[in-house]
Amino acid sequence: MGGSSLKGFKQFLMRGNVVDLAVAVVVGTAFTAVVTSLVKTIFTPLIAAIFGKPDFSALTFTVNGSMFRYGEFINSVIAFLSVATVIYFVVVLPLKTINDRRVRGQIPPEEDVALTDEARLLTEIRDLLAERRTTS
Repeated sequence: MGGSSLKGFKQFLMRGNVVDLAVAVVVGTAFTAVVTSLVKTIFTPLIAAIFGKPDFSALTFTVNGSMFRYGEFINSVIAFLSVATVIYFVVVLPLKTINDRRVRGQIPPEEDVALTDEARLLTEIRDLLAERRTTS
């Protein structure tokens, strides 16, 4: 690899959207593990206690000597629906409720952080330079 190829690769990696995507994937993977654990250790035993153990893995049918294990598919669908339900009620619905309250004014918007003297001065310089460019 030449120096320009390595420099181009470094620029590609340092682009904001690539870094944001990498962070999102890592956080999403960690969050998936948490939700899967919540479903597996809390909700699945709760469902089993109420309705009986929901294990369909033994369900099969055979056509021309080929066995189809559709019970595993049913287990996967139940697991997916459990995870989706947990995500909706634990994450999506509370965030939607908070956002709706904020829009209605029940939750005050976050106040702006007070600018330091240096930041205020830099803002004024920026505005003056912008005015100079537009009048030129």
